[in-house]
Parts: sequence; structure tokens; C-alpha cells
Amino acid sequence: MKTIYIIILFVFSVGTIFANSPAGSKSLSGKVTDKIDGNALIGVNLYFPELKTGAITDEQGNYKITGLPAIKTILQVSYLGHQTIVQTVDLKTTETLDFILKESNATMNEVVITALTGNSLKKQTPSPVSYVSQRELKQQSSTNIIDAVAKQPGVSQITTGSSISKPVIRGLGYNRVVVVNDGIRQEGQQWGDEHGIEIDAQSVYAVEILKDPGSLIYGSDAMAGVLNFISEPILPPGSIKANVATEYQTNNGLFNYSLNTAGNQNGFVWNWRYSDKMAHSYKNKYDGYVYNSGFMEKAVSGLLGINRNWGYSHLTLDYYHLTPGIIEGDRDEETGKFLKPVIVDGEEGEAIATDKDSKSYSHQMPYQQIYHYKAVSNSNIIIGKGSLRTIIGYQQNRRQEFEEIASPDDYGLYFQLHTINYDVRYSLPYINGYKIVTGVNGMYQKSLNKGTEFLIPEYNLFDLGAFVLVSRNFNRLDVSGGIRLDRRNTHGEPLYLNEDEEVVDQNEAGAEEKFTNFSRHFFGISGSLGLAYQLTDSWYTKLNLSRGFRAPNISELASNGVHEGTVRYEKGNTELKAENSWQIDWEVGYSSPWVSGELSLFANRINNYIFSHKLLGDNGDDLLTEGYRTYQFVSGDARILGGEASIDIHPVERLHFQNTFSYVNSVQSDQPDSSKYLPFTPAPKWISDLRYDLIRHGKILNNTYISLGIEHNMRQDHVYSAFGTETVTPSYTLLNASFGTDFVHKGHTLASLYFTANNLTNKAYQNHLSRLKYTDENLVTGRPGIFNMGRNFGIKLIVPLSF
Repeated sequence: MKTIYIIILFVFSVGTIFANSPAGSKSLSGKVTDKIDGNALIGVNLYFPELKTGAITDEQGNYKITGLPAIKTILQVSYLGHQTIVQTVDLKTTETLDFILKESNATMNEVVITALTGNSLKKQTPSPVSYVSQRELKQQSSTNIIDAVAKQPGVSQITTGSSISKPVIRGLGYNRVVVVNDGIRQEGQQWGDEHGIEIDAQSVYAVEILKDPGSLIYGSDAMAGVLNFISEPILPPGSIKANVATEYQTNNGLFNYSLNTAGNQNGFVWNWRYSDKMAHSYKNKYDGYVYNSGFMEKAVSGLLGINRNWGYSHLTLDYYHLTPGIIEGDRDEETGKFLKPVIVDGEEGEAIATDKDSKSYSHQMPYQQIYHYKAVSNSNIIIGKGSLRTIIGYQQNRRQEFEEIASPDDYGLYFQLHTINYDVRYSLPYINGYKIVTGVNGMYQKSLNKGTEFLIPEYNLFDLGAFVLVSRNFNRLDVSGGIRLDRRNTHGEPLYLNEDEEVVDQNEAGAEEKFTNFSRHFFGISGSLGLAYQLTDSWYTKLNLSRGFRAPNISELASNGVHEGTVRYEKGNTELKAENSWQIDWEVGYSSPWVSGELSLFANRINNYIFSHKLLGDNGDDLLTEGYRTYQFVSGDARILGGEASIDIHPVERLHFQNTFSYVNSVQSDQPDSSKYLPFTPAPKWISDLRYDLIRHGKILNNTYISLGIEHNMRQDHVYSAFGTETVTPSYTLLNASFGTDFVHKGHTLASLYFTANNLTNKAYQNHLSRLKYTDENLVTGRPGIFNMGRNFGIKLIVPLSF
């Protein structure tokens, strides 16, 4: 804790010194026009990502941005239906800059990537990175933020029904993927199977997906990559806006609405949002309504801050509350219908769940209550030609499980996790063309058990990492690399229980040890070295070598108890070693007005890969502990190969034929066939979408499109079949469609309307990464497990207001 206090004191001391030291006061103005007819473009967004300030063109296509520091930085110019321009501007010497925008076609748009230190162009970043824009997020139906990005190449999700999704990047998930929101890593006990990501999807403006070890920047747990959820850009000075968004989905009756207001007056900025979402149980052709798969979600988020020519300082506050049902999948043996817990003559019993039960928006038994609170201070101070960025965050995550119908308001498990994140990094001025960023970051955690049941011990965790990143541009060649050192300390507290499962002192008669006292120290070295080369104006290639590091999480080290969400008994292993990996990535891409495509291949070698496997008794049957199948964490070496391919064909104006393919092959070294493949490896996936832009630049309707697509998941027979841990998943194909348009008046958008249709043929299927696939067999039909959602129609309306 003393280290954290010293860092915080240093941050605020530096902020006080430089907050009143302007780095110059410059302005940039100009005009934006359309290339085809030369007309002025209204509402074009010009934004400096590093400075978090910008402007929007007026009715004459003019813009002006004032109060800028005299530095060299990146400007991004974007307008719907047109190709984005990203350009480095020297504000010390440039005061006027005009832009001519071309209409979008198959040419790849350039974007600014912020998931790495500093801001860099996607084409200049050697690491494989995907970008999901605001428009893409709006044009689809999803039940949570991970569901919204799971169709991206190389990305999948481990699901428990429609409310809980965990990201998987190139076959790796759980604590191997770092989720970043509000500038800090989201910490919400993501070690658990049924623990989702506590982020309001409505608050996410865009998503960056880093698909190789991000340990260089984020330390332990970023071995597979990083999902960076980007908040909405700060509005231009003098502007105030509000918007209302609402959505309805037919399959599970999902209803969602969100209210937002934001502004920028004389450099004082704010952005506040309230969201509310509810859904009853979803249904499919084989199971009917899946009892207790509904959920409720509420979220409040807000930003307050100040923007000046010396930089910015922002405070973000978040509140998130999710109430998901726990799907156990118990069925009546005679009818095959789902059972619900009830009280019969004062005793706990079961009854057949009705459609009325499943259509109720009230929570059923059992269920969870998840609360997540977050406060983040984010500042960037211009110091000469360099900048100092500091992020200090506090998070509190509360997770409760309610299981007994006789006492529905009494929780069993109750985890309370406190996290302090810190990040201090300095971007030096360019030295002979070299860009250097150095810093330290890490976190302190304290987890408490507040319930009457215990799965993991109370623990303390502290880690500290120091890194340096160097990059340089040599005309068409960009080279970057860096190194990082990490130290993580984890200490688990002992716990003793009596025969009534009550906490007692270890010296009390009848006390039995539930958790042992332990301390582990992990040291890791991470790094990367890569290059990006623009072969021609149309062709580019990238090559990157990176090393990742991950310390075992508390569940892997010390779990010992029944996990109701996974319906199994879990046992940890305090002797586990830290994982480390070497990954090499190669990418080649082509872009032209008529066709564009990318091919990205990777090979990943992981030492001490940690996984859970089922234990067997002496007679070869499942080992039962307290009536539950028993699983324990072990480790071994692993090799993962695969890649993604994408192509967008633009044969005629307004028509796009987009295709993506993802493949992962994950193997454990020196293992028999039954335990050769790593668990939860996604099946090969092909997604194809045919889209036609019906209207562009209309006077009443604008950006009007219609699309028809398929999602084909191939058969996955590379499974960890030992001990019955995984089973083969057959292939399936889903047919999807969508339609959308903007309603406009004099160049201003009045409203946006989107229709979606997912799984049009009502296909009954099980995704290989669905945990519900392993619930009990339906004895009437002989089908094991629960199936995914059936046909679902969605409608979404967004109404923006500007002042």
C-alpha cells in the first residue's frame, strides 16, 4: 500500500506543477468537402485522440479548433459513408488544413489505435488489431457487450445463457484476456465460469481488439490479448447534446433503453448516461423456454472534467447492477420439461416450470446479484513536447448467489473484491525520430468472503510492472518493440469451519481447515518486437514476436468448494507455476477501391498452461465430493496455431460482399488423444455478409442499407474428452438479416432505426463454448444439455438531440 500512496502523491504533485503551465495556445481551422461534387460536408467529426478535443463542421463545412498545444499529434477526420482520414499535424507550424473526403468502398479505413501506449495508426502497429466502430455496434442486436463483438475474426465467447458472456481470443479466455474500460483493466472476479463483464454496452463507443500477448502494456493476464472498450469522444467546445436509445428483441422479450447527455462549455466537459435492460427466459425449438435464463441490468455512468491547452483531467464514475438467473437445467423425467424449486407443505420441493414462469421479468430461484462500482481519475499533461499520463482507479465488485427457495433473500456465496489500479506513463519528445514511452502500472486487490459458503479464500494481491516501448518510422517501414518486468504477490488467508460449516478459530474443538495459509510470489518478463511495412500503396505486411506472462489466479491456486454456477466441486493447486508464452504473428493485407482483404497467421507456445480437469475415483467413476463431480487445476505445455482471413469484395457501387474465417488448433504436449486438445477451443467459424446501400446522401433517408448473412460454425471434434470433460459439437449454420436507415433534415440526423433478424430458420444448435451444453440430458428426447437461442427479431431506435 505504501507504494501506491507514493505513486498517487507523485501524480498529484506533478499535476499541480504543470496544470498551470500551458504548452502554447494554438488553433486549427479549415473546410471539409466531398470529392465527387465538391459540396461542403456538414457534421464531419475532427478529433485529436491524444488531446481528447475536436470540432464538427458547420453548414458551410467549416471547422475551428482552439486552445491547442504547440505539439505534433494525430488528427482523425471521420464522416459516415466516407473514408476516414488520419493525419499527423504539427500544430506549432500549421494553422489551416482543408480535407477532401472520398465515399467508402472496399478500401480499408485507417483508424487510431489506443490499446497500446500512445496513439498510433493501425497500419503502423505490428500487433494484430481489429477495430469495431460505433456504427457496427449500433447495427446489430446483442444481449451484452461481449456478445456484440463475438463475431469479429478470432473472437469468441464462453456463455451461460444470454446474460453472461466471457471473451475468448484465439482460443484463450478467462484470466488470459484483459478487458479495459475507462482506461483501466476491469476487475470483477473473471476467474469464474459464470462471471461476466460488468460493462454497460450502451456506454461503449468503439472496441479495439488486440490479438496477441498484451503483457507488455497490461502485465499479467493479457496473454491472449486485450479488449479495449472506448468511451464516447469529448464533444467540441460550445456544444451540448443528448440522445435516447431504445431496443426490443422478440425471443426473450428483451427491452432496453438508455438516456445520455454530454457537453463541453469553455473546456468544462461532462457525459452522463443511464441504462436499463430486462429480459425473460429465452427459447429454442428443442427446449422451449429455458427456465431461469432471464436477467435484469441497470447502469449509471458519468464523466466530469476539464480540457485545456496543457492537456486534460477527467473523473469517471460507474455503477453497474446485474441480476441473472442461475440455469441448473433440472428436468422432469416423464415430460422432459424444466423444474423449478418450490415449497410444498413447508418443505423444499420441485415442480414443472410453466411458460408463465419463464415469461416473467422477475428473478427466479436460484439467482445472482452483481454490483460493480468504479471511480477513475485520468489525466494527460503536456510537458514540453512530451506528455505525462496518469490513471488512478478504484473498483469494488460484489457478487452474491441466492440458492435456497426457503430463504430467498439469504445469500450463500458473497464475494467482495476491492481493487486499486494505478498507471503512470511518460511519452518522451521524439529523439532522432524515435518515440519512447516508459511507465509503471499495476494493482492492489483485497477479496473478502461475506457469505456462509466458501469457494475461494480471502486474499490480498499486489503487483507492479515497469515497461519501456520504443518505435520509429522509416518511411514505409515502422518498427516497434519493448520490454516489461512484473512482480506479483498473492497471499491467501486460512479458514477453519466446524461441523455446522460455521467459521471458527483454528484452536477450537472440531475445527477443520477449509483453506490453508499460503503466499506465492511470481516474477515475469514480457516483451515484443515487430515491424509493419507498406510494400506498395495497396499492399502491406506485418511481423511481430511477443512474450506473454500470467500468474495463476486465486481460483486456480486455492479454490476448495462447491461452485453452484458450474454445478461442480473445484479444487485448486498452490504449487502451480506462472504461465509464459512466445507468440509469432504474420499478417499481409491488400486494399483497393474494389476489393480489400487480410490474412493473419499466428503460432503460440505456452509453458505451464493451467486448466481444470475432472477427477475419477478408484473404481473409474466420477469422483464425487459432497455429491458433486470434482475438478482440479493442473498444468502442462501447450501449442496453439491458427489465424483469420477476411475479404470485402465491392464489385459494383454500393454493394459489399464481406467474408471472414477464423481457425484455432490448440494442443497439449505429450498427451494421449483423449487429453491432447485444450478445453474450450472454438470451432472454425466462417461469416459471410452481403450488403447493399440503398440510399446515400438522401434528403429524408440517409445511409439506408439492407444485408443478408450466414454464420457457419464447423464441427468441433478436437475436444478434451478425457474424464468426459468435453464432447464433440456438430456443425450448424445460422441465417441472419438486417436493415437500417437514418432520418435526416437539412443534413442533420433526426433519428436512426435498425431492424435485425437472427437465426431466421430457427435452427436448434449448441455452440461449442456454451456451458449449458453440459447440463443434464433430457431423458424424453435423449438430447444432452440445453440449446442456444432460437429465432430472434430486434428493433432499435436512436434519437439524437443537439444544442
